[in-house]
Amino acid sequence: MTRTRRRFLTSAAGIAAATTAGLAGCLGTASATTGTLSARVSDKPGDIADFESCVVTVSTVRVKPDDGEAESLDAGDAELDLVELQGDASALVEEFELETGTYESLQVEVSETDATLTDGSSATVEVPGSAPLKFERSFEIRADETTTFTADFTPVKAGNAGKYVLQPVANEVTVTYESTETTANETETNGTTTDSTATETTANETAS
Repeated sequence: MTRTRRRFLTSAAGIAAATTAGLAGCLGTASATTGTLSARVSDKPGDIADFESCVVTVSTVRVKPDDGEAESLDAGDAELDLVELQGDASALVEEFELETGTYESLQVEVSETDATLTDGSSATVEVPGSAPLKFERSFEIRADETTTFTADFTPVKAGNAGKYVLQPVANEVTVTYESTETTANETETNGTTTDSTATETTANETAS
């Protein structure tokens, strides 16, 4: 009798341990920490003044974690008119939920362009080598915060053939961090970090 009861207790303990481990695994998965990436586009004047409209279709946003493989994020073929995004204006491409951590770069893949010059004629606007536009700017994804990465690129005339190419404007890329729980807003521009809750500006690592 004692032997049977001891065997039962041992089995019960094993089941309890397995159940606890299973629950811990489930809880560990459920509590994986994430934040939000808000990918936006802006346009600082290159030869944008030549255009009546310059609509680009963004199909994919790619991000590269410091310690992992690059991820491709579906941007839903967002259509953006760069003529309307001059100066401080910008437009949302898409928002994505990502794991927290540091990311070393972001790429924007433009799948299509539709451009009209101010004289009413159509223009050819291409991405060099049909490759994604790469922005070598590191950023963080923080728990329960929104990271806004504003990628800046512009059409630049290529030779005398009437063609234009899209080029990144690296020194106009901005990264902003905003907490979902407070009104704190921190912005990085040209390697400088500004926290809206404080009056001082602290130097940060210069971005290429």
